[in-house]
Amino acid sequence: MTSEYRYQALENWLVQGIREHRWRLGERLPSIRTLCQERGLSKATVQHALQRLEAQGLVEARPKAGYFVTLPLRDTNKPLIFGRIEPPRPVTVSELFLDIMRRCAAFDLLPDLSVGKLPPGIVSLNRSIGRALRRQRGEHHQYYDAPAGVPCFREQLVSHYAKRGWAARFDQLCVTSGCQHALFLALMACCNRGDIVAIESPGFYGALQLLEQLGLQVVEVPSSIETGIDTDALEEILARWKVRACIVTPAYATPGGALMPLSAKKRLIELANVHDLAIIEDDIYADTALHGTPDPLKAMDQDERVILCSSFSKSLSRDLRLGWVSGGRWHDRILHLKLVTQLATSRYLQEGVAEYMADGSLGSHLRRQRNELRINRDHLIASLQAWPCEVRVSNPLGGLAIWAELAEHVDTLAAYLPALDRGVVITPGPLFSASGQFRNCLRISYAHPWNNARSQALASLPELLLQR
Repeated sequence: MTSEYRYQALENWLVQGIREHRWRLGERLPSIRTLCQERGLSKATVQHALQRLEAQGLVEARPKAGYFVTLPLRDTNKPLIFGRIEPPRPVTVSELFLDIMRRCAAFDLLPDLSVGKLPPGIVSLNRSIGRALRRQRGEHHQYYDAPAGVPCFREQLVSHYAKRGWAARFDQLCVTSGCQHALFLALMACCNRGDIVAIESPGFYGALQLLEQLGLQVVEVPSSIETGIDTDALEEILARWKVRACIVTPAYATPGGALMPLSAKKRLIELANVHDLAIIEDDIYADTALHGTPDPLKAMDQDERVILCSSFSKSLSRDLRLGWVSGGRWHDRILHLKLVTQLATSRYLQEGVAEYMADGSLGSHLRRQRNELRINRDHLIASLQAWPCEVRVSNPLGGLAIWAELAEHVDTLAAYLPALDRGVVITPGPLFSASGQFRNCLRISYAHPWNNARSQALASLPELLLQR
């Protein structure tokens, strides 16, 4: 019996156990010592088998805790890839989107649920901002900040991105009022009314709202919930229509947490260069990574075609309306548009967040948040797998939400109002498409802890959905 056969046999046995739910999502596998004793194997053989499972994304190693199941096995003949190529069209955003936003329910099934105490990271953030406000002297309150933003905050952003492989300069960054404002400036800078913009499908509904307001046309690019935009489909689209810009979220795209592989990023840059395309990178979810934070697409941009947009609203606070944009060849235009649309950003807010980043508080907050998000994600996936109906779900390694695909006859739009009658706000799949696709899909967020009320709300959904 060869050493290779022994680790392969252990690997196959563990995979079979995960498939048969001997160990469910989020549960700990037997320890290395236990596997050595019970299976009669060497430590090296067991470690090799576990490392192979980790490389496949089936398990993850947690320091001083062991190996945990992270990927539920599903039918690999049915990849979670959606979308179809249709001609460009004007955008009309559903009133349902506005209703969800009015209810503050973009990331919570129960937006009216009473809130608990502030997390430590937010307490520290508030203190840093308060200190910055108290430090104001003289007549600072009588002057606007420069359109680009205060240097100390931009310098901290430079340091933040240096850890992710992008050697930015602070003069390449412009501070905005959140990521949505950054995307708005990016589109205004590189597009004219009537231009065609490519977006992922399913994709970010906020981008559709911006396209509608700016009078731009949209062409949807079929995308994988696991690996993001289909670059082959994008190439076909670029050959058929003159596309001016493409909005992508390479790191943990909503609605399902897709993560673009390096090869797809390189291909996207190549297509942008060949077709004179502006790439608008929505980098807002990168800091929610449960493992290593991926490099931004901007780090690969040699021709200044990538406009990076981001903020801390998904990784720190929704209420912190502080974002940034790096505009590449359009940066000067973006600075002018910032002056026109916002004039200036709060100086003390920038200085407070800069202090929060400089003293290590942001890093501590992100480490705590990742542990919490991992627990929330695992609970959500396990709960969905227990539903008494056919459902296939994404298993993101970052972001704040899971994409659930139900049987084709299910109409999630029709379930919106009945769910609302019970106080539950769902986010139907068609919101993530300009052409009304994905009626049998839902985006479900794991941004909040699964207390009894939220768990009960989640458990009530199959009854409502199966009646449609």
